[in-house]
Amino acid sequence: MSFFERLKTAASAEWRAYAEHPFTDAMADGSLSEAAFRHYLVQDYLFLIEFARAYALAIYKSPALADMRESAAGLSAILDVEMDLHVKLCAGWGLSLDDLEHAPPASEMLAYTRYVLDAGMRGDLLALKVALAPCVIGYAEIAARLAARSGALAATNPYCVWIAEYAGAPYQEVAASARAQLERLADRYATPAREAELIAIFREATRLEADFWEMGWRVRQ
Repeated sequence: MSFFERLKTAASAEWRAYAEHPFTDAMADGSLSEAAFRHYLVQDYLFLIEFARAYALAIYKSPALADMRESAAGLSAILDVEMDLHVKLCAGWGLSLDDLEHAPPASEMLAYTRYVLDAGMRGDLLALKVALAPCVIGYAEIAARLAARSGALAATNPYCVWIAEYAGAPYQEVAASARAQLERLADRYATPAREAELIAIFREATRLEADFWEMGWRVRQ
C-alpha cells in the first residue's frame, strides 16, 4: 500500500466526510444553491493566496534542489495560472476582483491555512506536503468521482466548469505529480516512528478541509 493510501486508510472517517461531503454531491447534480457556491468561491480565492505562501515555505523547507524546483513550479502555477483562472470563474458568477480582494476571511479558511503553515513551520517538507495533500490530491479525486456521475459535466449543470477543471488532465497531472513527490519524500523520511505523527497531521488537515465544504453548505439557503 502506498504512503498516501496508508494515510487515507488511517483517516478513513475524516476522508469520507471530506471527499463525500454533500456540498460536492450537490455540485454534481446541480442542486447546490448559488449563494453557497459564491461564498465558497470568494473564500477559495483567499485560500489560494495562503496556499501560495505554503508553497513558498516549501521552497525554504526543501532539502534538495529538485524539491525546490518542484515547489517553485507549484508556486508559479498558483500565482500565474490558477489565480487567473479562479478570477475568471468568479466573474462568471458575478464576483468582481474587488469583491474578492475585500472579502473578510472566513474562520474555516483561516483555520485550515494556518494549520498547514504551522505544520510546515514546525516540521519538515514531508510534514508540510502531508498537510497539503487533502487539498492538492483530494480535489483531483473528488472531481474525478463527480465527473463520472451522469449529467455532472453537462452544460446544463452550472457547476460543470468547476468539475471539469479539476477532473481535467492538467489538474490531474498536478495531483499525480504531488502524490509522486509525497511518496518520494515518505520513502526518505517517513520512519515507522514518525508515521503516527504524520497520520495525525493528515487527519486534522482532512477534517479542516471538510469544514471548508461545510462553510459553504451552511449558507446554501
